[in-house]
Amino acid sequence: MDVASPAGRYAEIERRIQAACDRAGRSRASVRLVGASKRQPLEALAAAYAFGLRSFGENRVQEAVAKAPLLPPDIEWHLLGPLQSNKVRKAVALFHVVHAIDRPAIAFELDQEAARQGRSLSGLIEVNLGAEESKHGFAVEDLAADLQMLAPLAVLEHLKIGGLMAIPPPGDSAEDSRPHFRRLARLRDALAERPEWRARDFAGELSMGMSDDFEVAIEEGATHVRIGSALFGERPA
Repeated sequence: MDVASPAGRYAEIERRIQAACDRAGRSRASVRLVGASKRQPLEALAAAYAFGLRSFGENRVQEAVAKAPLLPPDIEWHLLGPLQSNKVRKAVALFHVVHAIDRPAIAFELDQEAARQGRSLSGLIEVNLGAEESKHGFAVEDLAADLQMLAPLAVLEHLKIGGLMAIPPPGDSAEDSRPHFRRLARLRDALAERPEWRARDFAGELSMGMSDDFEVAIEEGATHVRIGSALFGERPA
């Protein structure tokens, strides 16, 4: 099979995910492949769907809202980018998982809007592992304290916090991401040990790893990998 073709790229990504799972002693079912389809044409998404992909991730609410009605209804939509308050209503109506909850206020807004729409929503807390000014997310050193306000059972009734998400600082190779992935896993483990998060059935999910480093992420415990160019090809300019 031509690995440069859409079918070949999908098969190659699946092969690499399986190999990484095998190295880590994990089942393939423990890793969700999310196709990062930002700025990709509908034809590319439809082709990936035909090959078996069911989870697609968009960075912008308005782009997903435009694409979703033109694609099969059983797609699970993931919001990968930061969310502005004025887009919360549309986001709750479409997305199943919000990967980049970067402040308590947006978590409260998502929960309240989900209640109004009669929906349940999953969310992941974005952590700014490298303290980069260009990135959103909770600071590592403040994470436990900042999340305390989200932990009580009566606070978030329609938004389920499933785990953590991060984009590591840029590196020269995939291995440069490994210590950051390990750090995110340790932060997840620390939260999972806290009684207030155990009471919330904290799943301990880890959304980490993209086209350049997803195999390392899987080896370090990723439950969601967000793959764009390696799956769809380069984005149109």
